[in-house]
Amino acid sequence: MSERRYSLDRFLEKTRDKDLNQGLFELESDRMLDINLNGEVWTKMGSMIAYTGNVKFEREGILSQGLGNLLKKAVSGEGTALTKVSGKGSVFCADSGKKITILELQNEAICVNGNDLLAFEMSLNYNIKMMKKMTAMLAGGLFNIRLEGTGMVAITSHYDPITLPVTPHQPVVTDPNATVLWSGQLEPQLKTDVQFKTIIGRGSGESLQFLFQGHGFVVVQPYEEVVFQNQS
Repeated sequence: MSERRYSLDRFLEKTRDKDLNQGLFELESDRMLDINLNGEVWTKMGSMIAYTGNVKFEREGILSQGLGNLLKKAVSGEGTALTKVSGKGSVFCADSGKKITILELQNEAICVNGNDLLAFEMSLNYNIKMMKKMTAMLAGGLFNIRLEGTGMVAITSHYDPITLPVTPHQPVVTDPNATVLWSGQLEPQLKTDVQFKTIIGRGSGESLQFLFQGHGFVVVQPYEEVVFQNQS
């Protein structure tokens, strides 16, 4: 415990906000994102933990793009909405202590699990993709977000993620709750060998899976994150 014992001055110096001059997105730590804002960005609703400067927050439902109010009521969790952040200042974001990774897309496309997207630049086009089967909702994979173009995106994961290549000769099967993102040219298929009635009330596991086939990659985390909750 002695290595975590500090004088007040040393503690303040060690934890002081540092301008790393890394551009719009920079990591204050593995689990805290500093957005050097001068314009607009999208962030995950509820992810802001502090800010300085003249900053405005405007919430927008991520399921509002033609999917209807019924779906809004059917989904719980902060992963269901984005916040448009505008102005000039520093905005600090985090998500349940998850590890943050900044990706720089260069005219590329990825699909991110809705709960694992923390922030992205306005220069990126985004589109909500929804799993068509009800069982996907129970698997925590109700929707994902396709990002395309050039710009930075911050994603989150529990612990260190791993990337698995997908080829026509080597498809990859994943647990939806452990799936973080995949390449934009892939379209996951829901794979299950059990009847719907046998999985009601189950949070996750091996009975529901994503099947990835084709050319690309898929990123998974060593953790099953269940974000869907039934509402009374």
